[in-house]
Amino acid sequence: MALLGKINILTVLKDAPPGLYLDGGDLGEILLPGDSIPPGAGPDDELQVFLYRDSEDRLVATTHDPLACVGDFAALKVKQIHPTIGAFLDWGLNKDLLLPIREQERRVHRGDIVVVFVYIDEVSQRIIASTRWREHLSTTPPTYSEGAPVSLLIAGESPLGYNAIVDNAHVGLLFRSELGSPLKIGDKCKGYIRHVRPDGKLDLGLDAEGYQRIAPLADRILSTLRSQDGKLAVNEASSPEEIRAAFQTSKKAFKQAVGNLYRERLIEINGSDIVLRNAGVRSVKP
Repeated sequence: MALLGKINILTVLKDAPPGLYLDGGDLGEILLPGDSIPPGAGPDDELQVFLYRDSEDRLVATTHDPLACVGDFAALKVKQIHPTIGAFLDWGLNKDLLLPIREQERRVHRGDIVVVFVYIDEVSQRIIASTRWREHLSTTPPTYSEGAPVSLLIAGESPLGYNAIVDNAHVGLLFRSELGSPLKIGDKCKGYIRHVRPDGKLDLGLDAEGYQRIAPLADRILSTLRSQDGKLAVNEASSPEEIRAAFQTSKKAFKQAVGNLYRERLIEINGSDIVLRNAGVRSVKP
């Protein structure tokens, strides 16, 4: 069954001057306009398409993937503002995504990056966005174990740190003390569950804990040393931002991994430079 606002695999029924018509099942024939047709596509082919309504409110298909589908949380840029209708967001398609005034938790401005939930309006049956994303989080209590890896979307700041949407379903808190460098609203990153509170709220971190965190990072540092003629471009005096850019980790974790490699006599520290001592393989710990 074809679904509005989702990516579907649909069969081409026929070729006509406007484009290809696809079998939308209960939704009927759906037009795939000519500018979105893959080379050589024709009747009986199966195509991966996204379904939405065009500027004339017609159900159409596109082979271009949007930045978010119905049911997704996403960070999108405000392209235009209409004083009585709302904001229009860039979601990667020719027709911009409407963020109605009533769905704006605070008034947005052109150029803003806003975190939204994408859904189908029950009245108009159009795909719209809402910055009231908390109202659309999963009501099912999270069942994560501590240390579990998760996908994060940075959604807002709080006095203690950053609120992040976890696995497109829940919300958690990244404590500022966990961070080596500031984050931006809309950043996507990998994180880890630090603690699941009795009320279902999640405490998060950007690095795995203990040996689970340090061992893979140490291996990456060794691999980078070998690929850079035995010398790292960053060191313990580098800024948290430089270390995060190089190894996607905090400065604290980087220094711990470097310390482990030094104790294992796999690297040397000459002044501020971190250099490879030999090409041996780091020891494996239980």
